[in-house]
Amino acid sequence: MKRSEVDRDKLSPMMRQYLDIKDNYEDTIIFFRLGDFYEMFFEDAVTASRELELTLTGRNAGLEERVPMCGIPFKAYEGYLDKLIDKGYKVAIVEQLEDPKTTKDMVKRDVIQVVTKGTRLDSSINAKDNNFIASIYDLEYCYVLSYSDVSTGEVYVLLEDGDKDALLREVLRHNFSEIIVNNKIDREFVNTLRTTYHLNVTIYDELYNGSDYSYVYKNLKDVREETGIKHLLAYLTNTKKGDLSHLTEAKVENTKEHLLIDNNTKRNLELTETVRLRERTYSLLWLLDKNKTAMGSRLLKQNIESPLTNKKEIERRYDFVDKLRVEFILRDDLKNNLNEVYDLERLASRITYGNLNARDLLQLKNSLKVLPDIKRILKELNYYKEIEDFPEVYSLLDKSIVEDPPITLREGHLIKDGYNDELDELRKVSSGSKDFILELEQKEKERTGIKNLKVGFNKVFGYYIEVSKGQVKELKDEYEYERKQTLSNCERFITPLLKEKENIILGAEEKIINLEYDLFMKIRETIKRYIHPLQKTANIIAEVDMLQAFSTISDMYNFVRPTITDNHSVKIIASRHPVIEEVMAKEDKKYVSNDIIMDEDTSILLITGPNMAGKSTYMRQFAIIVIMAQIGCFVPAKSCSMPIFDKIFTRIGASDDLVSGESTFMVEMKEANLALENATKNSLILFDELGRGTATYDGMSLAQAILEYIHDKIGAKTMFSTHYHELTSLSNSLKHLQNVHVSAVEEDGVLTFLHKIKLGAVDKSYGLNVASLAHLPSSLIKRAEEILNVYESEGVKEREFTQTSLFTLDEEEAKVEEKESEIEEMVKECDPLNMTPINALNFLYELKEKIRNEEK
Repeated sequence: MKRSEVDRDKLSPMMRQYLDIKDNYEDTIIFFRLGDFYEMFFEDAVTASRELELTLTGRNAGLEERVPMCGIPFKAYEGYLDKLIDKGYKVAIVEQLEDPKTTKDMVKRDVIQVVTKGTRLDSSINAKDNNFIASIYDLEYCYVLSYSDVSTGEVYVLLEDGDKDALLREVLRHNFSEIIVNNKIDREFVNTLRTTYHLNVTIYDELYNGSDYSYVYKNLKDVREETGIKHLLAYLTNTKKGDLSHLTEAKVENTKEHLLIDNNTKRNLELTETVRLRERTYSLLWLLDKNKTAMGSRLLKQNIESPLTNKKEIERRYDFVDKLRVEFILRDDLKNNLNEVYDLERLASRITYGNLNARDLLQLKNSLKVLPDIKRILKELNYYKEIEDFPEVYSLLDKSIVEDPPITLREGHLIKDGYNDELDELRKVSSGSKDFILELEQKEKERTGIKNLKVGFNKVFGYYIEVSKGQVKELKDEYEYERKQTLSNCERFITPLLKEKENIILGAEEKIINLEYDLFMKIRETIKRYIHPLQKTANIIAEVDMLQAFSTISDMYNFVRPTITDNHSVKIIASRHPVIEEVMAKEDKKYVSNDIIMDEDTSILLITGPNMAGKSTYMRQFAIIVIMAQIGCFVPAKSCSMPIFDKIFTRIGASDDLVSGESTFMVEMKEANLALENATKNSLILFDELGRGTATYDGMSLAQAILEYIHDKIGAKTMFSTHYHELTSLSNSLKHLQNVHVSAVEEDGVLTFLHKIKLGAVDKSYGLNVASLAHLPSSLIKRAEEILNVYESEGVKEREFTQTSLFTLDEEEAKVEEKESEIEEMVKECDPLNMTPINALNFLYELKEKIRNEEK
């Protein structure tokens, strides 16, 4: 049965109430509170029963047929909620807005919040990761990208031109959990986000027009940025319903202030997770994260994904890391104190929004307790910022909140004795009455002579006197026992005196619970006034924590302070890949360090050498060192001198994009084109065996054209590894290109990798040796050697190779080409230096088609 099929006039009042609410939340699953359960009905019930593996039942709702229904316990709903959110659903929580005891009519219910993947505020989100929700507002000529982590209050905004590919790269770079878009956006783009990248995307057109959160965007100078923030705020306020005043002023993201790393590069370099298992372990983030707080870990991840380009700020970080290394005793004290600091950013959001408990306030109190020591240490270290330590907030929490409170707020036992006089009086009444109950039990035993008589309590019948069946006959009328309940082996009674005390006890306990709740809410409201200063302190602590982690890791692994130069030369002596070095150390293996030297006149290193010798690692460690240096961390080398880079582009490893139907070669060309279109002289380009995804001559031609283009048009620092040894002769014509190779030694057919980078080129790939190391059948290896000898005897490797043409014609072939053809004209007219890789590929394809047509 579906909602659309029912006659609403015949429905019960409760079910009509459910449908009225559901009508306003069509795209969500409704958790409808009924007593101690959240119930789901109609299509929601069918979906939830399937996704959560619940039993689908039915409920009488005034119709002849029972409506589909399933339910989950109110006290254990979080696990079910998590499953639905992880699967991409939205869930609207419908609560009772009044006490059923106070009304004779239908209890009022409404949505108190909509939970989505990007708006989580509970403890289910990863403490070490941000949880960003983004708004993409299409202005038809440009896009406004605004985003926020509701759990920490951060808000950012930036403008993107009308290029959808650039917008997609920006979306993927930030790894958003959820995206909202306005109705003008291209539906194909939305479909790409949903189907290819499995992102939760909602089309939503409203703009925020209130005043409560206008401070978030009031200082923005661009009305377009303001519009984007209003779009995001409208969705957040409509979804979360509660107080969001922990949101901070929006920061305009300036891409020029950061080293830009696209999503492919982040994945290729394994910055935050590994390629194979997509796990944090063995990533750069895993190695560097020696933070003591969740805030520090989140800031570290943000920095790794978006390093700095401001030399002054980078040097400031170096200075503090250096200071911490010298003052290692103060550093240890700082680390011990930071270890006591909880997640102040997310505590602040929960305090403001209201979904907190007394244990959250205890975490806040314990965090505030160590702030004076942290403040003192930072002052001794001459840190450029000073934190607040909030003594009044600490004093309030220390006086009010008990040390071991319950999780819920409606059980009492939240507030300390001595905090509130009225509460103390009620507790005395309750405590005295309970003592009376114990005395009453003893007196009744003596009065009746029944030794096993006992006074008990349950929530249904209240207090009672329990007497076994065999001794009921000993009760006399004068005792005034009134039968209350009969069980199989005993009878339960009440007396006028016990009834009187029951009213006093239960009345006091109910008043205690309500008063404690009210006092807790007042404490929360008081602390809310300090939220924004708390957030500023949290930001400072996060940075301090990240920098102490840099100092700690630098000591652990013998990293050195980089020297940032204003010229374009790179000189890194004995560089290492820190993650691989750590993994090898666990296996008692020694990592082979290598120099990375590129002076002002060298922009390209052309790297040759056998597979498995370490070419890719050499390239990766350069990028890793650049990133570490530009986040303010020391680097794995004996010395390091380098400029500031603005962008990093990589093409490392072969991969098909099967979802969009793109081959390895097409992916190669797209990633190459991204670099060629966007790189500047201050960028870093890493191309690993580019061109291998197509035919040998095509790949070699493109590789040469790309090298020439980078050399002549861009001038970016580039590492280009290749097995096309013919390309090494380009060093004769490209003055900024230098050949290097990874050395290996072959003795009696056995290949030994030295993993050492040396100047010059090699003319052998050792492919058969590597195949032998992979234990291919010996007969197969022998046959491959025979074939290789045939190719080498034909002189293929001795063909002439120059910059202008890959292969000169043999004399016999030249005689045939005496007359100029249309193909020659095309070659003469083409300008390879101004060709993009895609254009070059298309040009080669046209030439081949013309040759094929002339031969027919």
